[in-house]
Amino acid sequence: MIVITTPTGDIGSQVLDTLLESAPTHSEQLRVIVRDPARLSDSIRERVDIVQGSHADPDVVDRAFDDADAVFWLVPGDPQAPSLDVAYSGFTQAAARAFVPHGVSHVVGVSALGRGTSAAGRAGLVTASLAMDDLIGSSGVAYRALANAGFMDNMLRQVASIRDDGVFTNTDLPDRKAPLIATRDIARTAARLLLDRSWSGVDSVPLLGPEDLSQLDVARITSEVLGTPIRYERQSLDDFGARLAGFGMSDAMVRGMVDMMRAKDDGIDDGIQRTAENAGWTSYRQWCEEVLRPAVFAAARSVPA
Repeated sequence: MIVITTPTGDIGSQVLDTLLESAPTHSEQLRVIVRDPARLSDSIRERVDIVQGSHADPDVVDRAFDDADAVFWLVPGDPQAPSLDVAYSGFTQAAARAFVPHGVSHVVGVSALGRGTSAAGRAGLVTASLAMDDLIGSSGVAYRALANAGFMDNMLRQVASIRDDGVFTNTDLPDRKAPLIATRDIARTAARLLLDRSWSGVDSVPLLGPEDLSQLDVARITSEVLGTPIRYERQSLDDFGARLAGFGMSDAMVRGMVDMMRAKDDGIDDGIQRTAENAGWTSYRQWCEEVLRPAVFAAARSVPA
């Protein structure tokens, strides 16, 4: 039995889809923890066991982990969390206590690059993710933390700006190159580890994507794929934080986001050598063609004439 958390989220849904697509080649039963089962399609609800609730709830994880062998663990974003510790390790406490007593032997979690770097202790959400990894790793299970670079899929949050104004923003230096990973490659790696549980111990699995790209590279490739000029505008960390606060994010989470972006611009994602095992499969150009371009064009069609 494999338990999947966040089965309606960006990564969790793709982990679930990948496991369901590979079902003819394995005999694993699948169980999901979900707040609102109605967000699952009818076809998925027919094929999985469902435990309703939050995976921070001790009663929920007790039910979900019963007879489970492996767990896909992802902490959902909590914009109003009072602290990063509450948002990550606090959310994970109940599960960490429940894994071993319920017989869960293997856990795959979503985390971040940065362990062992000088910035790891002051990198906001990254620091909190690494502390969460330590908590899970100390629980007694075999654990693999997927240490991810920045997500290509974050560009989907700017579809309207790309479509209407031909611009996207970030806080990175325009010409600083950094790794980028597609979330579907994260999901594919997670599914592989969940199905082939021959691994043991506690370790991280870096996921870098096939190449390092600067924001200027991203703008160029996006322009070529969309067939229209797209430019990058750098946003200051102060403006970035003010924008998040304007959305109602708590002070702690704003600081965590700003500190993470500062650490990324200082190179916290650098230093891991790219190999065939950690490079992923999806280039940014391929992702643009297959994911961003359809999203931009679909948004354009939905705008009233």
